[in-house]
Amino acid sequence: MRIIPEQRCVLVGVDGSPNSLAALRRAAAEANRRHARLEVIQVIPAHRQVAPRFLRTAAQWLRLRGLVAATIPHGQHIATRLHIAYGRPRGVLPREAERAELLVIGAQHHSQSGNPLGGETVPAVLSSAPCEVLVCADQRET
Repeated sequence: MRIIPEQRCVLVGVDGSPNSLAALRRAAAEANRRHARLEVIQVIPAHRQVAPRFLRTAAQWLRLRGLVAATIPHGQHIATRLHIAYGRPRGVLPREAERAELLVIGAQHHSQSGNPLGGETVPAVLSSAPCEVLVCADQRET
């Protein structure tokens, strides 16, 4: 019997913020270093009902593809998978990271609760992720 190992992957959550783009750059470098696939996910709140879900998903996927293409250096040849998910990032990211060896996320700049890591997502992900988590913070818009 021949056993084929599952492909290694690095998962990164992207929302377009400076910290999430820093997370994308770091995740691409980590995927390259680990010889792993880069999985890029954008989590959209489920309550946004502007257009039918399949149209929203297609539009968001195209936007995500543009962000990835503009952020990752063209010289890096990494197997990449783009994914749109609906829900709350604090629940979706740990669930999606079950097959990942690393989850990379960006922290929010401002927190209403005064948390230096941003809002509720980072602490929730740190406490429930099934893999190693890397947090990118303190990136400024230019």
